[in-house]
Amino acid sequence: MSRLSPGTMLAFAIGVLTSAIALVVLLLATGEIGGDDPAPAPAAATPAPDSPAVPRTAPVSVADIYARVSSGVVFIAARGADDGVPAPGGGQAATGSGFLIDSEGSIVTNDHVVAASGSVTVRFGDGDAVPARLRGRDPSSDLALLQVDPADIPSGVRPVELATSEGLRAGDAAIAIGSPFGLAGTVTTGIISALDREIPAPNGFTISGVLQTDAAINPGNSGGPLLDARGRAIGVNSQIATGGGNQSSGVGFAVPIDTVREVVPELKEGGVVERAWLGVTTADDPGGAGAVIRGVVAGGPADRAGLRPGDVIIGIAGDAVRDPGDVGTQVNARDPGEEVQVRVRRDDEETDVVVRLGERPQANPSG
Repeated sequence: MSRLSPGTMLAFAIGVLTSAIALVVLLLATGEIGGDDPAPAPAAATPAPDSPAVPRTAPVSVADIYARVSSGVVFIAARGADDGVPAPGGGQAATGSGFLIDSEGSIVTNDHVVAASGSVTVRFGDGDAVPARLRGRDPSSDLALLQVDPADIPSGVRPVELATSEGLRAGDAAIAIGSPFGLAGTVTTGIISALDREIPAPNGFTISGVLQTDAAINPGNSGGPLLDARGRAIGVNSQIATGGGNQSSGVGFAVPIDTVREVVPELKEGGVVERAWLGVTTADDPGGAGAVIRGVVAGGPADRAGLRPGDVIIGIAGDAVRDPGDVGTQVNARDPGEEVQVRVRRDDEETDVVVRLGERPQANPSG
């Protein structure tokens, strides 16, 4: 057999020795040999406590949402309204939408849909119209609560799940279901176009925190739900902006669902909602942040406390006021009879005025 040359054998020996040294170094590094305890294996990476992982779920189609939710959306006919379309049997009927919020027969709608009615009926899907009782109204939020006999709720109808207004963002998906022009069961889609809008309430006050959407909303959609991408109600469709005449401009407004959560329990208990009242009309201050008082209701809380037109409200109860919307938010968060400190800028000086809030009247005396 052939013999290896001395040079070849030396090279082979050096290669074996080098491999052995490398192996020993590797074992020492990993703790497999030596006197130290084995090093623990690196832990799997986990999200930081302040950065929770966002759950990823498959998107739900609008068709699936409609199939699940639409049975709880009702067509409303309010007979005896001052305006509307001729109703069977004579008289006038205002029509709109509403949605079931519990298994006890509670239905949320807009106040302006049922305010002037003598009697109200609702219809689930293609079913027969059933009578509904007006349980309570809140013109200041344009919300009303109807009650139907639970026995009149068709089998398989489920209440619409309520979400929260917190965390909503401009650009989030929005889905409207209702009865535009009497066409029950109509679904339209869009996005939340903006947050924290203000719209006039039926009684002349202002509704704040309103959602703006480009989902098509038309007469008859009023009172129906505005849904999120999971089919949960985030608002109650209430008004549309028109670009002159009666043409829809693609700008709709919905009362936020958190307002519904606040108002409905009070309507269930007493049929009315008590709200605090300052008794002023305000506008943006052209000179900067704040709300300039344009009018003071004679004999109202602000008038009795010494506030006057031209004062610029810059704070309430220690919180800064940037605009008229902040005034409404601060006052709405309090109860009638509560005393608050109002900071105003008057003649280039800041002063604090203590105001005992009154109870908001049913209609805005400022017009």
